[in-house]
Amino acid sequence: MSYIRTEIRGGVGEIILDRPRALNALDQTMIDDMQAVLEAWGDDDAIELVLVSSASDRAFCAGGDIRAIRDHAIAGETDEVHHYFASEYRLNQLIAEYPKPYVALVDGAAMGGGLGISVHGEIRIVTENALIAMPETAIGFFPDVGSTYFLPRLPQGVGMWLGLTGARIRGADAVAIGLATHFVPSEQLGDVAEAIRNGVPLRDVLGAHRIPPVSDLPLRKIAEYFDDANVVAIVGGLRGAIGDAWAEEMLDLLHSASPTSLFVTAALIKEGEVSSLAECLDRELSAAGRITAHPDFAEGVRAVLVDKDRDPSFVPATVEEVDPAVTDGIAGV
Repeated sequence: MSYIRTEIRGGVGEIILDRPRALNALDQTMIDDMQAVLEAWGDDDAIELVLVSSASDRAFCAGGDIRAIRDHAIAGETDEVHHYFASEYRLNQLIAEYPKPYVALVDGAAMGGGLGISVHGEIRIVTENALIAMPETAIGFFPDVGSTYFLPRLPQGVGMWLGLTGARIRGADAVAIGLATHFVPSEQLGDVAEAIRNGVPLRDVLGAHRIPPVSDLPLRKIAEYFDDANVVAIVGGLRGAIGDAWAEEMLDLLHSASPTSLFVTAALIKEGEVSSLAECLDRELSAAGRITAHPDFAEGVRAVLVDKDRDPSFVPATVEEVDPAVTDGIAGV
């Protein structure tokens, strides 16, 4: 059984993510199937454009199959952990270098691995229903799938903010900061998709959809508090913002994250500023093997995805207790 479906109409090849009960979370078979299809279509002169969509109205792709990775990590099955991430990152690289237009339709949740199969593509269409985040620090992991390349290339402080806090943004926000390229109201997305499937040139289909609704992201505050790779300084700055509700909300998000993951994330995003995508993916692959062996990963996934009590016991428990030498070793920087 495959959790992706494919359709070809004219010169358009469409990949439809179809694992609704798991919100299209990418398991190993989905990664392998997408890789095979994209490789075949990349060499097929009859395919002029690739469209990636979801069969579910709830999610584009909610991320990777992290529960399965946790099971492998607990069992000491390091080869399986390595294979999953290596194949996922290979797919991300393929999408980034794809020789034909690659269009993702995001009309629901796109988190973690969902960004890996959308943001690296040429065209990323979002709606008001899009819910975008990199929430990995809450599960004792770090933002991966090449995000340590694209996050530091967002506006000042935004990449560090998204990576550390796991904050969720909507479609208009994603266009405003460059994670998406076009905004289409959800009620019009079906017509846009159908026009693309029928071979209408992208410039004609999307010409009227370049200007999204106004974003209300507090970019000044984000730049003020998160334009830094020093996690302790970021937390200290937010603590000092007495009476600022937004700062308090961000502090709560950071307090719910693994302190170890926060340090690893900051180091990887900082390193990614001067690295290529390939270098970032290689670094992420090495770091993924090390951080999934850290107790915080199994505990974080347990608290968020298995038992869902949202009460993890991370060790160390605070950012002040983290040894940067340990976390730099995990990050490989």
